[in-house]
Amino acid sequence: MKPLYSEERIHQRVDELAREISRDFLSKDLVVIGILNGGFIFTADLCRSIAIPHEVDFMAASSYGDGTTSGDLKITKELKHSVKNKSVLLVEDIVDTGQTLEYLLEEVGKQNPKDLKVAALFWKKSKANPHIPVHYPGFIIEDEFLVGYGLDYKGRYRNLPYVAKLEGTDSTL
Repeated sequence: MKPLYSEERIHQRVDELAREISRDFLSKDLVVIGILNGGFIFTADLCRSIAIPHEVDFMAASSYGDGTTSGDLKITKELKHSVKNKSVLLVEDIVDTGQTLEYLLEEVGKQNPKDLKVAALFWKKSKANPHIPVHYPGFIIEDEFLVGYGLDYKGRYRNLPYVAKLEGTDSTL
């Protein structure tokens, strides 16, 4: 594995995003929604750094069944409370093509939030659907496979405090 983003650099960027979010959502009824599984670490660190009162919830979606992808997304963890007339920030670990994010935006949008914005630690902007907004990008990256800080490969490496590029031989570890 080749480390690309140190723990210190990630925390610095999370703090920068939190300051921007705190300013933009000042005096709003903010609900931060972390997208599981990968977004749990980023969501926790971001929420600790956001300087305004906010609620936190989680949701999850999957296109997998019996170990293979079907391409059909479904919600696997619902929100606990309505977000109607609230300002919502969806927090993703990484936006690749944007397919999952598009689906989640549609699903959350059905509840008629006042605002609906997206924060993503990593955004593959050149690969992602240009119609899917990322209002608070942490790092804009190329199309490479990253692990650490919540990002995984076959359920492994989420616990790394830094983010690394997974290289060919790493997949056999």
